[in-house]
This record gives sequence, C-alpha cells and structure tokens, in this order.
Amino acid sequence: MNSRKRRLWGTTVAVGLIAIVVNVPWFNALFVSFKSDGDISRGATVVGTPTTSHYANALGAAGYDFPRFFLNSALIALGAVALVLLIAIPSTYSAIRLGFGGRFIMNASSGLRLLPAIFFAVPYFLLMSNLGLLDTVPGLILANTFLNLPLAIILLSAGFRDVPVEVEEAAKVDGASTYRILGSVLMPILAPSLVAVAVLVFIFSWNDYLFALVLSSSNATPITLGAANFVTSTGIRWGDISATAVLSTLPPVLFAIFAQRYLVSGLSAGAVKG
Repeated sequence: MNSRKRRLWGTTVAVGLIAIVVNVPWFNALFVSFKSDGDISRGATVVGTPTTSHYANALGAAGYDFPRFFLNSALIALGAVALVLLIAIPSTYSAIRLGFGGRFIMNASSGLRLLPAIFFAVPYFLLMSNLGLLDTVPGLILANTFLNLPLAIILLSAGFRDVPVEVEEAAKVDGASTYRILGSVLMPILAPSLVAVAVLVFIFSWNDYLFALVLSSSNATPITLGAANFVTSTGIRWGDISATAVLSTLPPVLFAIFAQRYLVSGLSAGAVKG
C-alpha cells in the first residue's frame, strides 16, 4: 500500500470516527426512545422490553400537538428558504457581476455571519414586537431569513465567480436582457449552489431554537421548542422528549440525503482554481 492510499485510509477512518462521535447524541436519543419509563428511571444500559409508547405520546396520545408543531417548523423552514433565495440571488448577482455594492455586500455578509445569533435576539424581539409579529410564523421566517442570508450570499458568490463571463457575453450578443441572463442562463448552471443554499437554510431554520424561544410562545411554536412541553411539574419525560427529537430530525436528514450530490458540488464551488 503506497503512501497516498495510506493517507486516504487514514482520512477515511478519521472522518468516520468524527461522524460517529458527532452522532452519539442522536443514537442515544434513539436508544432512550424505545426504553420503558422504568428502564429510564433505573438508568438501565440495555433495553429491557422495547416500547413504542413514547412515539405514540409524541404523535399526540399525551396531548402533545405534534402535527401543529411540525407544520410550524415546515412553514418556517420552507418560508426562510424561499425568502433567502429570492433576496440572495439578485443581490449576489448585482454585487459580483454588476458592481453594485460588491465589496460592501460581501464584507457585510462575512461580518454578520461571524456574529452569534444571540447578538440579534433582543433587537429582533423589539422589532417583531413593534411590527406585531411576535408569536407568528412570518416573524420567525423573517428572523431565520436574516440569520441565514449572509451564508447564502457567500455561497452563491463563489458559484457566480465560477461561471465564465463569456457565457453572459454570448447571451448578450443574442439579445438577452439582464433578467433573462440571470433566470434562463445562470440559474440552471448554478443549480448545485442553489440546492446547497436551500438545504443549509432549511436545516438551520428547522433546527432553530433561540429565535423560536425568544419570538414565540404558543401559536408559532416549532417542533424544537414544542418538545419542552414534556418537561412537567411531575418530572421530565425523557422517553417522550427522545422520541420527539428523533422524529424532528427526519425531515432535514432526508432532505440532505436526497440532495447530497448537489450539496457537495454546491459547497465546493470556487474551491478549485487553475
């Protein structure tokens, strides 16, 4: 085995170990979700008699409004994806190709992305309160759009830079307008980058907990915050919380798996030059 293959195997093993460590909490939640309350309270390390009662409770048997929480999360995530793409595509194109605020937009996007989400929690609470959007799905869509827009601009800028200018010049020679070039010429080429942005924004918006905690109370509660309903005055229902956590991870995981090919190529845009 030559040195290149050894390095490849070493990298594969290292990445595999990191993946296992990162996913330990999820596997633990899956394990706990099938344990009975008695096994959980005793701290049993094995599943005595597997039970699906926690999943029944999570899906509504215990008064937990899973369908509404799930719908809120879906509306927030999909709404954020649509709004981010609607804003990021023309703004990035104008910055990279048309020279409208190019350096300022890119620097601002990079700077905002470096700030932690908690930095915007209080300002957004005050803003949504003044706009009457507290505890509403549109309010959470706007918050997640603002949080994820810088990332979308950064990723799309790499995609736009990868497209040769000659492609646009050829379209202009054929009489295509700027809007036609953007919509009919560049968008198909940038499909991997667009899918990558959509997947990441969906995952980040679906998993959002901070803005959901600050900006919602009952009507717009997403699934990430709704699991707290299983923390009651009589105790913490770990089995029900674990079942809810497992169910809530399925949509973003499936979304990422089906879009994996586009996700990899979109994230690697601009990474190779020469």
